[in-house]
Amino acid sequence: MIKITLAPLAGVTDRAFRNICRCFGADFATTEMVSAKGLYYGDKKSSELMDISHDNGRAAIQLFGSEPEIMAFAVSEAVKRKPSSIDINMGCPMPKIVNNGDGSALMKDIKKAESVIKAAVNAGDVPISVKFRSGYDSQSINAVEFAQMCESAGASSICIHPRTREQLYTGTADYTIIAAVKNAVKIPVVGNGDIFTPKDAEKMLEQTGCDSISVARGALGNPFIFTQIKQYLGKGSFSQFTAEERLNAALSQAREMCEYKPERIAVPEMRKHMAWYIKGMYGAAKYKNRIFEAKTMAQITDIVNEMMNL
Repeated sequence: MIKITLAPLAGVTDRAFRNICRCFGADFATTEMVSAKGLYYGDKKSSELMDISHDNGRAAIQLFGSEPEIMAFAVSEAVKRKPSSIDINMGCPMPKIVNNGDGSALMKDIKKAESVIKAAVNAGDVPISVKFRSGYDSQSINAVEFAQMCESAGASSICIHPRTREQLYTGTADYTIIAAVKNAVKIPVVGNGDIFTPKDAEKMLEQTGCDSISVARGALGNPFIFTQIKQYLGKGSFSQFTAEERLNAALSQAREMCEYKPERIAVPEMRKHMAWYIKGMYGAAKYKNRIFEAKTMAQITDIVNEMMNL
């Protein structure tokens, strides 16, 4: 069976969300992106983002940075956490990342990107993957060339989101780009982009021939998508999850967050997840407002219990 994984999402793929996604079928999950420079300068938050001690060996750590020496140091630190692999982010389109020369900015400088990947590969005995986009903008679609560089630099696999940096998340993912990359390299190619339903996953596989699928936004408030994709690819149909099942999953995720974060931090961070979980449910608009006012786990629990009794 093809592997279906949880993509890294800044501010989203923390321990609790990674675990709930694995509970519902994700083969492995990736941390939020971690600043290589933050690790180099001893930033506590950057180090904490690499905590995969509760992931049972089924997590990758994602790093971002554009300086080979600093990336090598970051990889040497990440390896100590025993990840299944380390992913180098060369696809993030966010201005604060790109303006520092990181993320998808590296797609404009293949030689520099190559030096970063080689430094990562040589820094630790762990598979190195690279995530990137179609190109920086519509005038510089260079995914195939970039993929071939990643392969020659020693990457064990690559993941491509087939939009340009210029597009951000607008328009639609161009699966022909993934197909072209797949035909150009021998290392495994992971497809990412616009996987919101099991049928989307089937479409990506059929149109690209990719080796596995990485789900990002499609998993927000919907960790069930991993189970559904596997069911659909296996037998052509998939289970629907009830409102009660969705709410129970949300509550489980919230409780785990409170196990390793102070409630005053966990509850505000959980609010957006709760809003994603209840989207489309009866009374969602009213309860969403209450969720964003909640300050304690008890308040979150009360709201969920009310919704279950509607």
